[in-house]
Amino acid sequence: MGVMIWLALKTLRHRKAGFAGAFLALLCAAALVCACGMLLETGLRGTVAPERYAGAPVIVAGDQSVRQTVRTSAEKIKSKAKPLSERAWISTSVAERLRRTPGVEKVVTEVTFPAYTEDGELTGHGWESAALTPYTLVEGRAPRADDEVVAETGSGLKPGARLTVRSTAAPRRYQVVGVTDKTLGSLFFSTREARRLAGRPGMVSAIGVFPQVDISVEGAVAYRGDARGTIEFLDAEKSRVKLISLGGALGGTSLLVAILVVVGTFALSIQQRQRELALLRAVAATPRQIRNLLGGEALMVSLAAGVIGSAVGIGLGFWLRSRFVALGAMPENLALVVSPFPIFAALLATVVAAWAAARVSARRTARIRPVEALGDAALPAARLPWGRLAAGLVFTGGGVTLTLVLSALSTEAASSPVTMLTALVWTVAVALLGPIVARMAIAVLSVPLRVSRVGGYLAAANLRAGVQRLASVITPLSLMVAMTCTILFVQTTMGYAAGQQATAGSRADYVLGPRVSGVTAADVRKVPGVAAVTEVLRTSVRIGLEKYGAQAVTPEGLDRTLDLGVTSGSFRDFGGQSIAVSDTVAARLNVSVGGRMNLTLGDGTPAAVKVAAVYTRGLGFGELTLPHDLVAGHVDDPLGTLLVSAPSVPRETIGRAAPGVAVLDQTQAAEVSTSNAEVNYVAMGLIIAFTAIAVVNTLAMSTSDRSREFALLRLVGTTRRQILRMLRLETLTAVLIAVVLGTVISLVTLSAFSLGMTGSARPYVPPLTYLAVIAAAGALALAATVLPARFALRDQPAEVVGARE
Repeated sequence: MGVMIWLALKTLRHRKAGFAGAFLALLCAAALVCACGMLLETGLRGTVAPERYAGAPVIVAGDQSVRQTVRTSAEKIKSKAKPLSERAWISTSVAERLRRTPGVEKVVTEVTFPAYTEDGELTGHGWESAALTPYTLVEGRAPRADDEVVAETGSGLKPGARLTVRSTAAPRRYQVVGVTDKTLGSLFFSTREARRLAGRPGMVSAIGVFPQVDISVEGAVAYRGDARGTIEFLDAEKSRVKLISLGGALGGTSLLVAILVVVGTFALSIQQRQRELALLRAVAATPRQIRNLLGGEALMVSLAAGVIGSAVGIGLGFWLRSRFVALGAMPENLALVVSPFPIFAALLATVVAAWAAARVSARRTARIRPVEALGDAALPAARLPWGRLAAGLVFTGGGVTLTLVLSALSTEAASSPVTMLTALVWTVAVALLGPIVARMAIAVLSVPLRVSRVGGYLAAANLRAGVQRLASVITPLSLMVAMTCTILFVQTTMGYAAGQQATAGSRADYVLGPRVSGVTAADVRKVPGVAAVTEVLRTSVRIGLEKYGAQAVTPEGLDRTLDLGVTSGSFRDFGGQSIAVSDTVAARLNVSVGGRMNLTLGDGTPAAVKVAAVYTRGLGFGELTLPHDLVAGHVDDPLGTLLVSAPSVPRETIGRAAPGVAVLDQTQAAEVSTSNAEVNYVAMGLIIAFTAIAVVNTLAMSTSDRSREFALLRLVGTTRRQILRMLRLETLTAVLIAVVLGTVISLVTLSAFSLGMTGSARPYVPPLTYLAVIAAAGALALAATVLPARFALRDQPAEVVGARE
């Protein structure tokens, strides 16, 4: 083993490109795995320190999870929990019981509700809850009357200022009577006004208990320490769950892509060293020594790349966090967890991937008999090894199976990881069967290549002779095209289908919003010529533990503002304890019109409902449709949008009835409602960047290794210009083959995804975006080929040939 490592180190200067390529691929792999591991660990162990509740030793609040007991076997019962989408409130009677608890000196109640001013969104509270932080007045006094408020010091407001607040009730003017010492985004009202605006008589959102004592309250949960932050910042808990799924899915996809890229890089590196390894076999090196040599090299390179890549991954993890915070997908006070575990995981994954890649790539070379070694190195095998062929067929079967499974999945949470896996499995199949695919493609493309007499002839000859090298180049290129198209066009397919359904199903002439109160809706209904006004709220509910997006609508005049594509039942008697479900949900839950369903509203309140209708436009309007009155009292923000049917009423008239509210027409509303996919683009964009680096890496390695070939061509009279033209034609041929393969892979995957999610096997692929992907792949490939070639062509041909002999 020591001799083999010594030989590797001695010959390193002659194989800088190969080692540099493997090092770069492993470094990127380690960085990706480490960053994803940090996201996953933050989701599992991340905590949020309390701010508004920092002054209360104990916070008593509702249970923010929906729980279900599941029997896992005949003897075992497991309790599962999923987070609620809205804040769970508790009865004020809990506060009365706490006041009678021994050891409790003070109990402070809290109500929380949205308060919108001209400067933005604030959180409204009653002044009695200021003690939970605690807040201290630096100017003025506490609010006493219903039209008085206390602002924070960073708001720029002073005692005596007046401001308009839009909340659950009609907009109202308030006078600022005091200013506090903190800036946490709060606005304080009198206790009575806060209870009125919260709109939940006899309920509070939280209770502070002083001092810290052991308490147990039926129907509520006591939060201590950093757990107080989870009840204060509900989005933090949702973000932790999202980070677990995102970090796991992204990390798993990154690892699979990394393995594929690293195996390809090592295969190309060993392929370039066939003559050297053949010489070692010819001078009596044993197969075990060859394997030890390549395995030892892989360990050295992977350890160095893993250590540096993990350090880069930590920085990448912090960058990802900053992007998620900027996009609103992660609260700023959810700190990124930094521990040794992601670093060790990245290092281990890198070392194992490199060692396995080297061993697999060297298997054939190590087994060859010494007497055949030099001949085999000079003349590459004409056929694909049976083992590789069998593996390629197995992965092809796996791709077919996953495609069929994907076409049957109708939820985005289930289909998203399967979509990426399907594209990867198809790409692995193409990589394993690459030489066969390349040989068939060259048989067809060599004819038009010969149109160029010198460059084209040389390109066709090189491609026929270097099928293995062409296959190694095609793999990362097709991977980049397939992954990029899949990631981009999954989002466009969903967005387009949702937009089409929303446009087709909207009968309203105007959409008012966002954040319109019921009082404003009543004012708009009074406008002459207004035929119908539908109030719409967006929320999510759980059926069992499964989460479903839902809309809540007022039933009066619904047929004038919405057409959900009802296939059975009707909205004629919709209201009360009714529900309408999309056809995909009806099929998934096996329910029909007249059936009963038990669900949990966003704040944890159970509800028993009866199915009134089944409709087709679930992507555009929500999987479930509930009565507005059933939902409005169980959401954090009851301000929604208004759909107005008023064909003969001018926009200005509608606007005067709803001052301060934007009035949109149907086209503008469809644009506003399109879902935002920036988080997915940022996360999966890292994989696209990794595959792009792999493309540049592989092509640069392949071109740099051909310096002796270029020198020999120049010695027989070929000019630099002709060699560069030859390389450009070779590269464009490889790009063409990879684009076709990557496009086919992505289309198969996207068609299955679209069939499951939208019912149509036609994904939406914007032509300009697709052309941009192809142009980027071609530009990267040409740059990675031509630049190394120009460096290789600077040396004198005779010196290059002499140095390589």
